[in-house]
Amino acid sequence: MLDKIVTHADIASFAADRVNLKTADVAEYRQQVARLRDRLTGYISDHPGFDLVKMLHSGSVKKGTALKTLNDMDVAVYVKAGKAPQEESKLLDWTAERLREAYKGILNDDQIHPEHHCVAVEFRGSGLNVDVVPVLYEDDPDDRGYLIPPSTGIRVLTSIPLHLKFIRTRKDNHPTHFRQMVRLVKWWARIQKSSRDGFRFKSFMTELLLAKLMDDGFKADDYAQALFDFFSYIVRTRLSERIVFSDYYASSEAKDDGNPIQIFDPVNPENNVASRYRDSDRDIILEAAEDALDAIAFARRATTKGEAVEAWQEIFGLSFKGS
Repeated sequence: MLDKIVTHADIASFAADRVNLKTADVAEYRQQVARLRDRLTGYISDHPGFDLVKMLHSGSVKKGTALKTLNDMDVAVYVKAGKAPQEESKLLDWTAERLREAYKGILNDDQIHPEHHCVAVEFRGSGLNVDVVPVLYEDDPDDRGYLIPPSTGIRVLTSIPLHLKFIRTRKDNHPTHFRQMVRLVKWWARIQKSSRDGFRFKSFMTELLLAKLMDDGFKADDYAQALFDFFSYIVRTRLSERIVFSDYYASSEAKDDGNPIQIFDPVNPENNVASRYRDSDRDIILEAAEDALDAIAFARRATTKGEAVEAWQEIFGLSFKGS
């Protein structure tokens, strides 16, 4: 059939070969984080008054949605809120000093340095960095703590375990397809960022949009159709539908904040993860989604495999070969 020239199997094969982080690499990277965490745990145990409390693995490797192009991993380090600076830039400098103390003799001081929103820990052997984000901790349950985003400087409630549980629930409800669709959309967003001026589409938004769609019955067992439906949703709604989850709080707790895109953190009803997206940002996303729909529609009408593949390359880039 003409609309099956590029099939689900073609996209799944491309994902396995080009998009997804390999299982062996996932295991290696998780071990790297585990060694980092175990060293800190040991230091804290030996120094009960130390200002850092614990380290938790977060981010795409832990969630199972990492891309093959990964060049860093995310972890959260919980710090004693009463002892840590409350200003974001000072907090990063302070955290870097505490980490240098904990890893003295293991890592050189210049392998640990503050960056814009985190403290980077460089591993020169693997070439993979670990981005350490400080979380102000006040002994709240579920490892709830507070981030200080550089954009506002205002404390934002978070919980690494609850975020991971939220994603794990969707993975359990939709084995394979939830995380694969997240990776495919993240890959599309990566292509757009490199080719479309001003395009922004953060990974957390991708996860939450697909979580909401799949919670509401979205079918993802055919990736070609599922991507068409995903882009159709963006264009049809113009991302004007409020996305709220009731896993950890009542939906009514998430109040309209007046922003053009409202996608609420499932852990914190006061945190619209798209609060910094303006109408102009939404317009660029809509334009990209419309172009993706046009590409898929053309691919369905194509009379040769080559034409169909070329159309799908608008979404996946030139590395997509259709088999």
